[in-house]
Amino acid sequence: MVDAPPAPAPPAPTGRRTARLGTVLCWLVVVPAAAWAAVRQASLDRGPLVQALAFTPYVAGFSVLALALTLALRRWRPAAVAALAAVALLGAVAPRALAASQPATAGPTVRLLTANLLAGSGDARTLVELVRRYEVDVLTVQEFTPDAQAALDQLGLDRLLPHRQLNAEIGTPGSGLYSRWPVTDVGVRRNLNGWGFTQAYGTVAVPGGPPVRVESAHPSAPYALDQVGAWRTDLAAQPPATPNGSLQILAGDFNATLDHSPLRALLRTGYVDAADATGKGLTGTWGPYDGDLIPPVTIDHVLVDRRIAARSVRVFALPGSDHRPVLATLTLPTP
Repeated sequence: MVDAPPAPAPPAPTGRRTARLGTVLCWLVVVPAAAWAAVRQASLDRGPLVQALAFTPYVAGFSVLALALTLALRRWRPAAVAALAAVALLGAVAPRALAASQPATAGPTVRLLTANLLAGSGDARTLVELVRRYEVDVLTVQEFTPDAQAALDQLGLDRLLPHRQLNAEIGTPGSGLYSRWPVTDVGVRRNLNGWGFTQAYGTVAVPGGPPVRVESAHPSAPYALDQVGAWRTDLAAQPPATPNGSLQILAGDFNATLDHSPLRALLRTGYVDAADATGKGLTGTWGPYDGDLIPPVTIDHVLVDRRIAARSVRVFALPGSDHRPVLATLTLPTP
Protein backbone atom coordinates (compact mmCIF):
# COMPACT_ATOMS: atom_id res chain seq x y z
CA MET A 1 0.00 0.00 0.00
CA VAL A 2 1.37 3.40 -1.08
CA ASP A 3 1.17 6.21 1.37
CA ALA A 4 -0.59 9.38 0.19
CA PRO A 5 1.70 12.37 -0.32
CA PRO A 6 1.71 14.85 2.49
CA ALA A 7 -0.68 17.83 2.18
CA PRO A 8 0.99 21.06 1.06
CA ALA A 9 1.93 23.39 3.79
CA PRO A 10 -0.32 26.44 4.16
CA PRO A 11 1.08 29.64 2.66
CA ALA A 12 3.38 31.53 4.87
CA PRO A 13 1.98 34.68 6.45
CA THR A 14 4.53 36.73 4.51
CA GLY A 15 3.24 35.31 1.22
CA ARG A 16 -0.35 36.15 2.09
CA ARG A 17 0.61 39.69 3.04
CA THR A 18 2.49 40.12 -0.24
CA ALA A 19 -0.52 38.89 -2.21
CA ARG A 20 -2.82 41.29 -0.39
CA LEU A 21 -0.44 44.18 -0.96
CA GLY A 22 -0.38 43.36 -4.68
CA THR A 23 -4.16 43.40 -4.84
CA VAL A 24 -4.36 46.67 -2.93
CA LEU A 25 -1.75 48.23 -5.21
CA CYS A 26 -3.72 47.19 -8.28
CA TRP A 27 -6.93 48.75 -6.99
CA LEU A 28 -5.08 51.92 -6.00
CA VAL A 29 -3.96 52.49 -9.59
CA VAL A 30 -7.13 51.22 -11.26
CA VAL A 31 -9.78 53.11 -9.30
CA PRO A 32 -8.57 56.64 -10.24
CA ALA A 33 -8.41 55.71 -13.93
CA ALA A 34 -11.86 54.13 -13.78
CA ALA A 35 -13.32 57.15 -11.97
CA TRP A 36 -11.75 59.49 -14.50
CA ALA A 37 -13.23 57.48 -17.37
CA ALA A 38 -16.67 57.60 -15.73
CA VAL A 39 -16.50 61.38 -15.24
CA ARG A 40 -15.35 61.89 -18.84
CA GLN A 41 -17.99 59.59 -20.33
CA ALA A 42 -20.81 61.06 -18.24
CA SER A 43 -19.75 64.69 -18.94
CA LEU A 44 -19.50 65.47 -15.23
CA ASP A 45 -17.10 68.37 -15.72
CA ARG A 46 -18.10 70.50 -12.77
CA GLY A 47 -16.12 72.37 -10.13
CA PRO A 48 -12.49 71.23 -9.77
CA LEU A 49 -13.09 68.46 -12.31
CA VAL A 50 -13.08 71.04 -15.12
CA GLN A 51 -9.38 71.79 -14.85
CA ALA A 52 -8.54 68.14 -14.20
CA LEU A 53 -10.27 66.87 -17.35
CA ALA A 54 -7.93 68.96 -19.51
CA PHE A 55 -5.28 66.33 -18.75
CA THR A 56 -7.36 63.36 -19.90
CA PRO A 57 -4.84 62.34 -22.64
CA TYR A 58 -2.20 61.83 -19.95
CA VAL A 59 -4.60 59.76 -17.84
CA ALA A 60 -5.40 57.66 -20.90
CA GLY A 61 -1.72 56.75 -21.09
CA PHE A 62 -1.69 56.01 -17.37
CA SER A 63 -4.69 53.70 -17.77
CA VAL A 64 -2.67 51.49 -20.10
CA LEU A 65 0.07 51.22 -17.47
CA ALA A 66 -2.54 50.36 -14.82
CA LEU A 67 -3.88 47.58 -17.03
CA ALA A 68 -0.38 46.25 -17.65
CA LEU A 69 0.30 46.14 -13.90
CA THR A 70 -2.88 44.20 -13.12
CA LEU A 71 -2.13 41.69 -15.87
CA ALA A 72 1.46 41.26 -14.74
CA LEU A 73 0.29 40.56 -11.18
CA ARG A 74 -2.60 38.39 -12.39
CA ARG A 75 -5.23 40.32 -10.50
CA TRP A 76 -8.15 39.57 -12.79
CA ARG A 77 -10.91 41.65 -11.21
CA PRO A 78 -8.94 44.89 -11.17
CA ALA A 79 -7.66 43.93 -14.62
CA ALA A 80 -11.22 43.81 -15.95
CA VAL A 81 -11.98 47.25 -14.51
CA ALA A 82 -8.68 48.59 -15.84
CA ALA A 83 -9.48 47.25 -19.30
CA LEU A 84 -12.85 49.02 -19.34
CA ALA A 85 -11.26 52.30 -18.22
CA ALA A 86 -8.48 52.05 -20.80
CA VAL A 87 -10.93 51.33 -23.61
CA ALA A 88 -13.13 54.29 -22.63
CA LEU A 89 -10.24 56.74 -22.29
CA LEU A 90 -8.30 55.60 -25.34
CA GLY A 91 -11.51 55.55 -27.36
CA ALA A 92 -12.00 59.22 -26.54
CA VAL A 93 -8.39 60.31 -27.00
CA ALA A 94 -6.66 58.11 -29.59
CA PRO A 95 -8.71 59.23 -32.64
CA ARG A 96 -7.21 62.70 -32.27
CA ALA A 97 -3.90 61.28 -33.47
CA LEU A 98 -5.50 59.84 -36.61
CA ALA A 99 -6.48 61.86 -39.67
CA ALA A 100 -10.17 61.60 -40.56
CA SER A 101 -11.76 61.57 -43.99
CA GLN A 102 -12.51 65.04 -45.34
CA PRO A 103 -15.40 66.35 -47.42
CA ALA A 104 -14.75 66.46 -51.15
CA THR A 105 -14.17 70.16 -51.76
CA ALA A 106 -12.87 71.94 -54.84
CA GLY A 107 -12.95 75.55 -53.70
CA PRO A 108 -10.10 77.91 -52.80
CA THR A 109 -7.52 77.30 -50.07
CA VAL A 110 -7.56 79.45 -46.93
CA ARG A 111 -4.64 79.53 -44.50
CA LEU A 112 -5.86 80.66 -41.09
CA LEU A 113 -3.64 81.44 -38.11
CA THR A 114 -4.84 82.07 -34.56
CA ALA A 115 -2.72 83.33 -31.67
CA ASN A 116 -3.23 84.39 -28.06
CA LEU A 117 -0.79 87.25 -27.37
CA LEU A 118 -0.85 87.08 -23.54
CA ALA A 119 -1.95 90.67 -22.90
CA GLY A 120 0.04 91.85 -25.90
CA SER A 121 3.33 90.27 -24.76
CA GLY A 122 3.60 87.82 -27.66
CA ASP A 123 6.54 88.66 -29.92
CA ALA A 124 5.18 90.75 -32.79
CA ARG A 125 8.11 90.03 -35.09
CA THR A 126 7.62 86.27 -34.79
CA LEU A 127 3.90 86.57 -35.50
CA VAL A 128 4.39 88.75 -38.58
CA GLU A 129 7.10 86.39 -39.83
CA LEU A 130 4.68 83.46 -39.50
CA VAL A 131 2.10 85.38 -41.52
CA ARG A 132 4.66 86.20 -44.19
CA ARG A 133 6.39 82.81 -44.38
CA TYR A 134 3.23 80.71 -44.51
CA GLU A 135 1.24 83.17 -46.63
CA VAL A 136 -1.51 83.43 -44.04
CA ASP A 137 -4.82 84.69 -45.40
CA VAL A 138 -6.75 85.19 -42.16
CA LEU A 139 -5.40 85.90 -38.66
CA THR A 140 -7.34 85.95 -35.40
CA VAL A 141 -5.72 87.24 -32.22
CA GLN A 142 -6.76 87.26 -28.57
CA GLU A 143 -5.50 89.32 -25.60
CA PHE A 144 -4.83 92.00 -28.20
CA THR A 145 -3.61 95.38 -26.95
CA PRO A 146 -3.06 98.82 -28.54
CA ASP A 147 0.71 98.37 -28.22
CA ALA A 148 0.50 95.00 -29.97
CA GLN A 149 -1.55 96.54 -32.77
CA ALA A 150 1.01 99.29 -33.29
CA ALA A 151 3.95 96.87 -33.21
CA LEU A 152 2.34 94.50 -35.73
CA ASP A 153 1.59 97.29 -38.19
CA GLN A 154 5.07 98.76 -37.78
CA LEU A 155 6.43 95.38 -38.87
CA GLY A 156 4.23 95.31 -41.97
CA LEU A 157 1.12 93.38 -40.97
CA ASP A 158 -1.05 96.21 -42.33
CA ARG A 159 0.36 95.49 -45.80
CA LEU A 160 0.16 91.70 -45.55
CA LEU A 161 -3.38 91.63 -44.15
CA PRO A 162 -4.90 95.04 -44.89
CA HIS A 163 -8.52 94.23 -44.07
CA ARG A 164 -9.40 93.99 -40.39
CA GLN A 165 -11.83 94.28 -37.54
CA LEU A 166 -9.88 95.18 -34.42
CA ASN A 167 -10.75 95.77 -30.80
CA ALA A 168 -7.49 96.44 -29.01
CA GLU A 169 -7.82 96.88 -25.24
CA ILE A 170 -5.31 97.20 -22.43
CA GLY A 171 -4.87 93.90 -20.61
CA THR A 172 -6.50 90.69 -21.78
CA PRO A 173 -9.98 91.50 -23.21
CA GLY A 174 -8.89 92.65 -26.68
CA SER A 175 -9.50 90.74 -29.89
CA GLY A 176 -8.75 91.13 -33.57
CA LEU A 177 -9.50 89.75 -37.02
CA TYR A 178 -7.12 90.38 -39.94
CA SER A 179 -7.67 89.31 -43.54
CA ARG A 180 -5.97 89.37 -46.92
CA TRP A 181 -9.41 89.86 -48.50
CA PRO A 182 -12.23 92.33 -47.81
CA VAL A 183 -14.28 91.82 -44.64
CA THR A 184 -17.91 92.84 -44.26
CA ASP A 185 -20.60 92.56 -41.56
CA VAL A 186 -17.94 93.24 -38.95
CA GLY A 187 -18.45 93.61 -35.24
CA VAL A 188 -17.20 92.82 -31.75
CA ARG A 189 -18.99 90.68 -29.22
CA ARG A 190 -18.13 90.85 -25.52
CA ASN A 191 -18.54 87.85 -23.27
CA LEU A 192 -20.38 89.28 -20.29
CA ASN A 193 -19.04 86.76 -17.77
CA GLY A 194 -15.70 86.11 -16.12
CA TRP A 195 -12.95 88.21 -17.66
CA GLY A 196 -15.22 89.85 -20.24
CA PHE A 197 -13.10 88.83 -23.21
CA THR A 198 -14.18 90.26 -26.56
CA GLN A 199 -14.52 88.43 -29.87
CA ALA A 200 -13.99 90.30 -33.15
CA TYR A 201 -15.81 88.87 -36.14
CA GLY A 202 -16.54 89.52 -39.79
CA THR A 203 -17.46 87.86 -43.07
CA VAL A 204 -14.45 87.28 -45.30
CA ALA A 205 -14.95 87.54 -49.08
CA VAL A 206 -12.74 84.68 -50.31
CA PRO A 207 -12.02 85.02 -54.07
CA GLY A 208 -13.59 82.13 -55.99
CA GLY A 209 -15.28 80.76 -52.88
CA PRO A 210 -18.32 81.36 -50.70
CA PRO A 211 -18.18 84.04 -48.00
CA VAL A 212 -17.03 82.78 -44.60
CA ARG A 213 -17.91 84.27 -41.25
CA VAL A 214 -14.82 84.15 -39.00
CA GLU A 215 -14.80 84.94 -35.28
CA SER A 216 -11.88 85.24 -32.89
CA ALA A 217 -13.11 83.05 -30.02
CA HIS A 218 -12.11 83.66 -26.41
CA PRO A 219 -14.50 82.40 -23.72
CA SER A 220 -13.63 82.85 -20.06
CA ALA A 221 -11.04 80.63 -18.38
CA PRO A 222 -12.04 78.24 -15.55
CA TYR A 223 -8.96 79.19 -13.57
CA ALA A 224 -10.83 79.14 -10.24
CA LEU A 225 -13.95 77.43 -8.91
CA ASP A 226 -15.97 80.65 -8.94
CA GLN A 227 -15.19 81.07 -12.66
CA VAL A 228 -16.50 77.70 -13.85
CA GLY A 229 -20.03 79.03 -14.30
CA ALA A 230 -18.78 81.92 -16.47
CA TRP A 231 -16.71 79.47 -18.50
CA ARG A 232 -19.72 77.28 -19.21
CA THR A 233 -21.91 80.28 -20.05
CA ASP A 234 -19.35 81.76 -22.45
CA LEU A 235 -18.87 78.46 -24.27
CA ALA A 236 -22.63 77.99 -24.56
CA ALA A 237 -22.89 81.49 -26.04
CA GLN A 238 -20.47 80.78 -28.90
CA PRO A 239 -22.18 81.05 -32.30
CA PRO A 240 -23.31 77.61 -33.42
CA ALA A 241 -22.52 76.26 -36.85
CA THR A 242 -25.16 76.71 -39.54
CA PRO A 243 -25.14 73.44 -41.51
CA ASN A 244 -27.74 74.74 -43.97
CA GLY A 245 -26.59 78.35 -43.98
CA SER A 246 -23.40 80.33 -44.47
CA LEU A 247 -19.98 78.91 -43.66
CA GLN A 248 -18.57 79.70 -40.22
CA ILE A 249 -15.17 79.39 -38.54
CA LEU A 250 -14.39 79.92 -34.86
CA ALA A 251 -10.68 80.25 -34.16
CA GLY A 252 -8.97 81.13 -30.94
CA ASP A 253 -8.34 80.34 -27.31
CA PHE A 254 -11.36 78.34 -26.12
CA ASN A 255 -9.94 77.58 -22.66
CA ALA A 256 -11.32 74.08 -23.20
CA THR A 257 -10.13 70.79 -24.62
CA LEU A 258 -12.05 68.16 -26.55
CA ASP A 259 -12.60 66.39 -23.22
CA HIS A 260 -14.82 69.21 -21.95
CA SER A 261 -18.52 68.69 -22.60
CA PRO A 262 -19.38 72.34 -23.47
CA LEU A 263 -16.87 72.31 -26.33
CA ARG A 264 -18.12 68.94 -27.55
CA ALA A 265 -21.66 70.34 -27.49
CA LEU A 266 -20.51 73.24 -29.68
CA LEU A 267 -18.94 70.82 -32.13
CA ARG A 268 -22.20 68.91 -32.40
CA THR A 269 -23.87 71.99 -33.89
CA GLY A 270 -21.90 71.33 -37.08
CA TYR A 271 -18.24 72.18 -36.48
CA VAL A 272 -15.11 70.05 -36.89
CA ASP A 273 -11.93 70.65 -34.95
CA ALA A 274 -9.26 71.08 -37.64
CA ALA A 275 -6.46 69.62 -35.51
CA ASP A 276 -8.55 66.61 -34.59
CA ALA A 277 -9.52 66.07 -38.24
CA THR A 278 -5.90 66.10 -39.40
CA GLY A 279 -4.44 63.86 -36.70
CA LYS A 280 -2.88 66.73 -34.73
CA GLY A 281 -5.44 66.86 -31.96
CA LEU A 282 -3.01 65.87 -29.20
CA THR A 283 -0.53 68.67 -29.88
CA GLY A 284 -0.41 70.93 -26.83
CA THR A 285 -1.07 74.63 -27.33
CA TRP A 286 -0.85 75.96 -23.75
CA GLY A 287 1.55 75.37 -20.88
CA PRO A 288 3.72 75.19 -18.97
CA TYR A 289 2.52 78.47 -17.52
CA ASP A 290 4.69 80.91 -15.59
CA GLY A 291 7.34 78.27 -14.95
CA ASP A 292 4.91 75.82 -13.32
CA LEU A 293 5.38 72.15 -14.14
CA ILE A 294 2.08 71.84 -16.01
CA PRO A 295 2.16 69.51 -19.03
CA PRO A 296 0.86 71.11 -22.25
CA VAL A 297 -2.85 70.88 -23.01
CA THR A 298 -4.79 71.64 -26.18
CA ILE A 299 -7.09 74.62 -25.61
CA ASP A 300 -6.50 76.65 -28.80
CA HIS A 301 -8.64 75.44 -31.68
CA VAL A 302 -9.75 76.16 -35.22
CA LEU A 303 -13.36 74.99 -35.50
CA VAL A 304 -14.62 74.86 -39.08
CA ASP A 305 -17.95 74.15 -40.71
CA ARG A 306 -18.25 70.45 -41.60
CA ARG A 307 -18.44 71.41 -45.28
CA ILE A 308 -14.88 72.77 -45.10
CA ALA A 309 -11.98 70.35 -45.57
CA ALA A 310 -9.11 70.61 -43.06
CA ARG A 311 -5.91 69.76 -44.92
CA SER A 312 -3.22 70.37 -42.32
CA VAL A 313 -2.56 71.93 -38.92
CA ARG A 314 0.72 73.17 -37.51
CA VAL A 315 1.52 74.58 -34.07
CA PHE A 316 4.33 77.10 -33.52
CA ALA A 317 6.14 78.74 -30.64
CA LEU A 318 5.47 82.41 -29.91
CA PRO A 319 8.03 83.98 -27.55
CA GLY A 320 6.42 86.09 -24.86
CA SER A 321 3.14 84.16 -24.89
CA ASP A 322 2.07 81.08 -22.95
CA HIS A 323 0.02 79.95 -25.95
CA ARG A 324 1.20 78.52 -29.25
CA PRO A 325 -0.23 79.83 -32.52
CA VAL A 326 -2.21 77.32 -34.59
CA LEU A 327 -2.11 77.39 -38.39
CA ALA A 328 -4.85 75.53 -40.28
CA THR A 329 -4.85 75.04 -44.04
CA LEU A 330 -8.44 74.69 -45.24
CA THR A 331 -10.22 74.04 -48.52
CA LEU A 332 -13.62 75.65 -48.99
CA PRO A 333 -16.49 74.20 -50.97
CA THR A 334 -17.33 75.80 -54.28
CA PRO A 335 -19.89 78.62 -54.15
